Amino acid sequence: MAFSRPSSLPAMPTYRVMDSDGVIVDTKHEPSDVSTEEVITWYKNMLTVNIMDVIMFEAQRQGRLSFYMVSAGEEGIAFTISSPLATQLPQATGAAYAMKIQALQNPNTPAGVVACYFGEGAASEGDFHAALNMAATRSCPIVFICRNNGFAISTPTLEQYRGDGIASRGIGYGIDTIRVDGNDIFAVREATKEARRMALENGGRPILIEAMSYRVSHHSTSDDSFAYRARVEVEDWKRRDNPIIRLRKWLENKGAWNEELEQQTRADLRAAILKEFNAAEREKKPPLKDMFTDVYAELTEEQEAQREELRKHLEKYPNEYNINDHEDGLKGL
Repeated sequence: MAFSRPSSLPAMPTYRVMDSDGVIVDTKHEPSDVSTEEVITWYKNMLTVNIMDVIMFEAQRQGRLSFYMVSAGEEGIAFTISSPLATQLPQATGAAYAMKIQALQNPNTPAGVVACYFGEGAASEGDFHAALNMAATRSCPIVFICRNNGFAISTPTLEQYRGDGIASRGIGYGIDTIRVDGNDIFAVREATKEARRMALENGGRPILIEAMSYRVSHHSTSDDSFAYRARVEVEDWKRRDNPIIRLRKWLENKGAWNEELEQQTRADLRAAILKEFNAAEREKKPPLKDMFTDVYAELTEEQEAQREELRKHLEKYPNEYNINDHEDGLKGL
């Protein structure tokens, strides 16, 4: 009789294409199915998210918006992120299952795959396990992409789990799984591309990608990460490695980028983002009724009662709310 001990097993390897200096680790594996021009587009997209994060963070501090989450250090995995934790996981599996049924009922339906992004903190929620188990047992065409950035808000991974990251959970559910270097956009792209192909095989199956990275920013505008981690650790990661620095080095090694292009591009992107932000600020907010729609085809009795209660409340205290900032004002309710 023998018990399996996780600590005696090797950790799952991490797939990477280029190192932190932007050098391809296997010269026989140089990315060949993408042009340098397209890679520059990727780089500009990552710069856009990075610059937008700084602008939005500052805008929140100025009281121009209420809440914002940044993506610094994770630009090579998912660009922008959102706050709700794990709420999309079961729904993603359900959507993939629906797509599979539709394809079975109508062979002419184009094959499709659902992609679901989430952080390693979301993998501590029950919804994560329900989603993966359903996807595995129903062979749903879905690619789960986990951004393991080291922290779930203020909780480091050492306090979240004792197993081999999130990848080991995919194996436990019988799902084909790969761990990739999330700071290597080439590795993320290759893994995602292959995962999509595999997810469509034999009528569909789930795939899990765990992308390893580090969250160099605060979790959100409501967070001060230096309360639970050392500032020197964050500064070291900023200086040492992140998706933007690594891809810039690759482009510079190719002779396709330089400091002059960097500064001009950053200036152009900042101006474009500020222009869009200022235009958005001048727009009316959505109608108040939108708080109740897009959940059910028809409003339920409870929703109707809630909407009426809100209308009466706003009529009673008209000076406490900026109702006219919304389309149609109170009439829209």
